[in-house]
Order: sequence, then C-alpha cells, then structure tokens
Amino acid sequence: MKEMRRDGQGFIIKQAGPEDAALVLEFIQKLGIYQKMRDKVVAQEQDLQALLASGAGEAIFGTLEDEAVAFLYYYQIAPGLLGKKGLYIDVFYVEEPHRGTGLGRKMMRYMAQLALERGCERLEWVCLDWNEPAIDFYKNLGGNAMDIMTTYRLPPDKIQELAVSEA
Repeated sequence: MKEMRRDGQGFIIKQAGPEDAALVLEFIQKLGIYQKMRDKVVAQEQDLQALLASGAGEAIFGTLEDEAVAFLYYYQIAPGLLGKKGLYIDVFYVEEPHRGTGLGRKMMRYMAQLALERGCERLEWVCLDWNEPAIDFYKNLGGNAMDIMTTYRLPPDKIQELAVSEA
C-alpha cells in the first residue's frame, strides 16, 4: 500500500496495489456479508490482483494505527450522455465500530478530490434500498438517488449465449 493522504488525526488513506489483493477481497467479502449477499461475491484474489495491476480497478484503504478500517473500490467511467469522465464507486465499506465517526466522509472527500484531479464530472455508486444508514449518509453528502432507472445485468452464461446467438 502506498500512503496517499493524512488527516492529522492518525487517519491515513492509502492506495492499494496488486500486492493488496487479499485484503481487497477480505473487505469485499465483509461488504457481501453486511449486504446479506456473501454468496454473490465470486471474485478471487488473482482476479482482483489482475484488475489492480492493469489499472482497470483501483482501491483505497482508510487506516488507523496501521489497521485498515475502511475500504473503497472504484474505477473510471466515461458516460456517453455526459461526454465526460467519471468515477464509479463499486464497493464502499467502513468497519462497524468506525461508522458515524467521520471516516466515511473522509473517504468520500478523497474520492471527490480525485474526481476533480482527473477531470471527472461524475461520481456515482449504488446503494441497496433497505440500507437506511448508508442512504442517510449519502443524502447528507448531497448525493441524489437516481430512481428513474433500473439496473440490468447479464451474467456470464447469458453473455456467452448472446455472443454466439444468431442475430
């Protein structure tokens, strides 16, 4: 992990590297458990290592006294409707004892600063509709829910099926 930003109170944001793939996976699994979707986490350590090494995915850890207590996995997007770059937060997790202490806000502030540094005009994420604490947190940041859209997803078997189908 490469140190990025200190807050003066012992909280350090560090950029994850490919060598941190095991810890990245651990935090993704923690979020899966929290969201009651642990069985949906199919990523393997080598998958995450490859994503981090290629730059297709990036991650940061929030640490206190050299212990990772917050985690965020993100990647760059380029929405055609906007015609500008953006950052998409795919996984965001703060350990239970540290929720409500301001560490999550510091992580999101870092992401806002990074978005500006990269010339991005969009910072977005999704949140499960039952997760009231997260919804309140995001609303307090000024986030707007995009209730006008439904997310659709093709799983690997359906991608394969569609790719080989006749027009």
